[in-house]
Amino acid sequence: MTTLAFWKATTERVIRTYAQALLAVIGGDGLGIVDVDWGQAFSIGGLAAVAALLTAIVTSGGTTGPGITETVAPSRTPRL
Repeated sequence: MTTLAFWKATTERVIRTYAQALLAVIGGDGLGIVDVDWGQAFSIGGLAAVAALLTAIVTSGGTTGPGITETVAPSRTPRL
């Protein structure tokens, strides 16, 4: 949890989760499945992002990645 690679991977996961939740709610609204306004959609996306962040922090003791079973790939440097 104290590495830059962990926080980069966690930031990517939080942003990705936010976008997925937002798109799911907007898509559901567009299809008539749910009826939400933009404020509710952003709120749901924010809640999903917070859950992703907390999951990454809680699971950080067991692996080097933000997930339960994943590891952050080492950065590659080009060989000359």
